[in-house]
Amino acid sequence: MADKVNRTPIHAIPDDPEGSAYRFIIVAAKRARQLQGGARSFLPSTSKKPTVAAMEEVRRGLVSYYDAALQTPNPDGEPEA
Repeated sequence: MADKVNRTPIHAIPDDPEGSAYRFIIVAAKRARQLQGGARSFLPSTSKKPTVAAMEEVRRGLVSYYDAALQTPNPDGEPEA
């Protein structure tokens, strides 16, 4: 019989200690849309698919984002950084 090989997925969703299990997907999808629109990738990638490149960029922490729901507005009405 063939032995089962334990394979770790390359594009696994990283643990998110801040709560949202969907944040990775949302950020990667928005980054993929940017890449499809002509934005340059942060990584020298051999992948032609923008979704794969976007997921790798987000997984490595190269894409910055903020969650408006976690930001508290200051008295001026602007979210705090």
